[in-house]
Amino acid sequence: MELFKFDKSKGKKISKFNSDFIMSRITQTTQPAHISCMHLEENGVVGYHQAVGPQLLLIVSGEGFVRGEQEDYFSVEIGDAVFWNKGEWHETKTGKGLMAIIIESQELLPIMHDME
Repeated sequence: MELFKFDKSKGKKISKFNSDFIMSRITQTTQPAHISCMHLEENGVVGYHQAVGPQLLLIVSGEGFVRGEQEDYFSVEIGDAVFWNKGEWHETKTGKGLMAIIIESQELLPIMHDME
């Protein structure tokens, strides 16, 4: 399991084409990708299971906890991302609820910044 940040502080200012915004790059894929939005209600859980393929979890609202094959949970909140490799056991849970974007592809190349 790898933990990353994709919040504004990890982004780059874009001014090309008279633009004015910050973009935080997340991933790159050369294979087809499945992109989903997951809604975990209060006290929700995605049970402990193996990842079918490489998977990226992007927290866009709420907060919760994730774990990989170890029993230790890591706190996640808005702007955090978690990457699991194919076959890696993992779990996600929340007390207050959370919404996350999930990207799954046989070839994900995370290009984000490590969590500090």
